[in-house]
Amino acid sequence: MTNSAGSAVPPAAAAKAALRRGGAAHPLVELTLARVREFVREPEALFWTFLFPVVMALAMAVAFPSRTTDVVAGVPAGEGSQSVRRALQSGGGITVRELAAGAEARALREGEIHILVLPTEPPTYRFDPTRQESRLARAVVDDRLQRAAGRTDAWTPHTEATSVPGSRYVDWLLPGLVAMTIMGTSLWGIGFSIVQTRQRKLLKRFSASPMRRRDYLLAQVAARLIFLAPEVGVPLLFGVWALGVPVAGSAFAIAVVAVVGALAFGGLGLLIASRPKTFEAISGILNLVMLPMWMVSGIFFSSTNFPAAAQPIIQALPLTALVDALRAVVLDGASIRGVQGELLGLLIWAVVPFLVALRIFRWR
Repeated sequence: MTNSAGSAVPPAAAAKAALRRGGAAHPLVELTLARVREFVREPEALFWTFLFPVVMALAMAVAFPSRTTDVVAGVPAGEGSQSVRRALQSGGGITVRELAAGAEARALREGEIHILVLPTEPPTYRFDPTRQESRLARAVVDDRLQRAAGRTDAWTPHTEATSVPGSRYVDWLLPGLVAMTIMGTSLWGIGFSIVQTRQRKLLKRFSASPMRRRDYLLAQVAARLIFLAPEVGVPLLFGVWALGVPVAGSAFAIAVVAVVGALAFGGLGLLIASRPKTFEAISGILNLVMLPMWMVSGIFFSSTNFPAAAQPIIQALPLTALVDALRAVVLDGASIRGVQGELLGLLIWAVVPFLVALRIFRWR
């Protein structure tokens, strides 16, 4: 093919010119729209993206409600335990449960009681010293029984009860669930989509089109960003409306953190999906990448529980940065500047894997 001056025109440029004359949009736009249509036609994807975090938050709120301050003390059934029960029930703060013979060990093991009080002379306390609530129960129960026996204090301290907003477990958990959803939908959505297209031999056809490689990869990430607002907003709004979760930060700061987090896991998803050809291969790689982050990045419990030697690796993980940034904004009201370290780490995770994926990606 030649142009008006008679010189040869490359086939790819000729195809692009034909697309422009036909009124077609840029390949990036067309690919993004195609990925969006593919997503909305999958009801299961909509469930895992939008409803699963709500179900998880509701389940955790029921399983871990605002804990009562009462110590739960078990006392064996029988006439000999009446004086102990009366002494423990003489004031607030202790819930006494009468246990049938043989049920004491199970009640301690299952956490139904914090401490077992045997009516010996003096009383015998049976508890697990490795449990913090049991050590506290021992101190409270001993104080109550000692007072009932006539002990007095040298003074009565002043007490100021406080309630810090966001201190419930569900308040702390919800930003972690949102971060987990962003990671999961980015990695699984992008990884499975690319491998499925490669397995159907569609990528081979794309390679013969005027579309550039970066257009295809960027379209995968762009399609993810389109659904990001409801993906983050639905669980947060549900948490505020149904569970009373406080949101101290601005919607703008939450949006910035979510977008940067989605870009980070989008780049990682592109890198993971650059070469695998089967669902078994991509599933194994995704689980290998995601499961360690689920365990150590602080979604369900604090990442500081792990040894200090492991902290540099844990803090370098993209999910740790996203969880910490979301919690700082949602619970502490942090600004963009307050989480700039986490955002910088996420941007590195967004750019470096994308550039590597752009280089090693294969159509076939």
